[in-house]
Amino acid sequence: MRHSRRVPKLGKPADQRRALLRSLATELIRHGRITTTKTRAKAVQSEAEKMISLAKDGSLAARRQALGYIYDKKLVHSLFEGAQDRYGSRNGGYTRVLRTVRRRGDNAEMAIIELV
Repeated sequence: MRHSRRVPKLGKPADQRRALLRSLATELIRHGRITTTKTRAKAVQSEAEKMISLAKDGSLAARRQALGYIYDKKLVHSLFEGAQDRYGSRNGGYTRVLRTVRRRGDNAEMAIIELV
């Protein structure tokens, strides 16, 4: 049973789901804003916030954990450089999910997820 499971399965096996969330979190941090389905946006929201929390910590162990999750080494470096300045006074809530119009092809609920 899946009582109180946070992340939806997204219709994918575990390895593909993990890769999808990693790539979405990487692109969200790189561009600051991405458009995806509402379910995927809510799933990637917690992963992106965990990476920003690691960047706020700034320790070597936190940097290595982020490097193990985010694909781009330069992106991790830039995230760790600017996170304390940008999110230093904020205790969580680093991302925002905004609902948009439904997708034309299959009527899926779309959303924009962006860094605050």
